[in-house]
Amino acid sequence: MNVSSKVEVSVFQKAKKGNYLCGDSYFYIETENEFVCALADGLGSGEFAKESSQIVIDIIRNNIGATVEELVKICNAKLMGKRGVVLGILRMDYRTQISGFSSIGNIGIMSITKDKKKKRNIPNAGYLAGYHRPFKVMTQRLEPEMTFIIFSDGVLDRELSQRFFENKDVRCITKAYEQTSDKIRMDDTTLIAVRYIPKKPFSAD
Repeated sequence: MNVSSKVEVSVFQKAKKGNYLCGDSYFYIETENEFVCALADGLGSGEFAKESSQIVIDIIRNNIGATVEELVKICNAKLMGKRGVVLGILRMDYRTQISGFSSIGNIGIMSITKDKKKKRNIPNAGYLAGYHRPFKVMTQRLEPEMTFIIFSDGVLDRELSQRFFENKDVRCITKAYEQTSDKIRMDDTTLIAVRYIPKKPFSAD
């Protein structure tokens, strides 16, 4: 788990049955003014899926100051000739207190408020492969003690209905998911739990 100034993050990841390499790649970073988290899933599985998903993550790492819309467009342009990728990007803007999320394909996000109200994002259809792809960026007010669950398609709908997602400790969420979900994964699986706790002062350490 990473504990930083305003967010707590915990990640569960497991490769598809029979594969040693997971085709999902993820990245997150926090600065004084924002938090950015991205999850990319290369089409198929194994080495070539990992190559494409990692290209996208490297682009995002090098363009942290860009908006969600700009990041998606940059990533798409770099995937010409590569295996396609589905992608989800979450960006929290501490100055405006707005969160923005966009997903192309089957990367999902669920937000859970302090009073346990859940909301699922509807992904944009398709995938990124270097061709023009219309998409929308969903925004919502950033509330204290809000939890975001970002997940690839290895996470099943029935698993998302579990009560442990309402836990206030992100480590407990990923640990409970690991213990209760299917041990043999039929697809690459990544689940990222992010909790917004704005009370903590920012530290450069």
